[in-house]
Amino acid sequence: MKAVVRQGLIAPGIIVVIAAIAWAVAGSTAALFVVTIGAAAIVAFHLVHLQKISDWANGPLDADVPEGRGEWSQLFAAIYRRTRVRSAYERDLRHVIERFQQAASAIPDGIVVLDAANRIDWANPRALAQLALDLRQDRGQPIVNLVRQPEFLRYVDAGDYAASIVVPSGADPRRRLALHLVPFGADQKLLMARDVTELEAVARMRRDFIANVSHELKTPLTVISGFVETLRDLDVDERQRRRFLQMMDEQAKNMQRLVADLLTLSALESDQNPVHEERFAVEPMLRALLVDARALSKGQHEIALDVGDAATLHGSRDELASAFGNLVSNAVRYTSAGGAITVRWRIDPDGSGVFSVTDTGIGVAAEYLPRLTERFYRIDRSRSRATGGTGLGLAIVKHVLLRHQAELEIESERGKGSTFAVRLPARRVERDTAARAMAQA
Repeated sequence: MKAVVRQGLIAPGIIVVIAAIAWAVAGSTAALFVVTIGAAAIVAFHLVHLQKISDWANGPLDADVPEGRGEWSQLFAAIYRRTRVRSAYERDLRHVIERFQQAASAIPDGIVVLDAANRIDWANPRALAQLALDLRQDRGQPIVNLVRQPEFLRYVDAGDYAASIVVPSGADPRRRLALHLVPFGADQKLLMARDVTELEAVARMRRDFIANVSHELKTPLTVISGFVETLRDLDVDERQRRRFLQMMDEQAKNMQRLVADLLTLSALESDQNPVHEERFAVEPMLRALLVDARALSKGQHEIALDVGDAATLHGSRDELASAFGNLVSNAVRYTSAGGAITVRWRIDPDGSGVFSVTDTGIGVAAEYLPRLTERFYRIDRSRSRATGGTGLGLAIVKHVLLRHQAELEIESERGKGSTFAVRLPARRVERDTAARAMAQA
């Protein structure tokens, strides 16, 4: 600043010197003329620079700082340096904001930045999709005007953001979102949105599973407990005692089957239990299933086996035999006496192997088909228990097929019968042409 003052005094000093010389040479009138002209020049010089700085200050924010002369050059240079520093800060800030937005956009959860009045300032793409927002229209709008859930409005008004709340998604009411407000900065908030539909579904399945297991065990335990009390408290004849013991034995076996199926299902779902890969011929396995099916049927059904193509399979023989056996036993259980059951095996032109079981049983209505592989799902609970099923057979089938990259295809019509088909991928099926040629010879 001292340098600017010194430089600013140079011009007035020169005018004073010239005026003094003019006084000495031509008198006071000449000196006054010199002072007037000099003062006017100095004022004009400063007015020009003031106009420059005024135009710059009122112009675009990115306008260049004007150039100055004399003492104004130092002032403009100082302004230029400050402008460069401010531009650098703004550039760094924009870079930080861009990095934040890029990082927030990559986060799988929804993020909405709110101002002090809970108005939308920014949102990542995930939040736009979850909450059905459009930044072009909704920026600056109060979040409670767009997330129209009474629970969320009460949550925002309460000001207690220690926990989250769960509300339906604005884009899809079937989805469930956990919303959590997190204050940050001086007066801003982050609204975090996480899709918890699958988590809630898993929790519901866990609750249903526990309830179903308890229900399935309750009936046989009640029967056994009742007969134990009867045998303990009453004097029954030998015929009744044998009958009671037989019924207790049946209920105990039902529980054993249930526990065995639960253990099988648990093993199939375990990541620590990889598929035991082996090569085995499909036809001997199918013939063993046929023997078991006829034993279960006790001669009440016509059961046929049609092996269209001899093949060697790659996978777990025990698991596939269990899955195929469940389908065959279900056909026997749900087909009335005198009905027909056909077990088939073929290789399709694309190389995939197809195992199918067709029956003339009671059939399944179309609305029930999507849920057949759920654990303990039964269309008719009383009939299912009467047939001796645990309600886990098709769930076991589903998990065995998942482990073998196979698919279950179901065709059924109420009252006319069903076809359950397993399609194994071509890489697990090896056509045995030599064996088929020998069989045909």
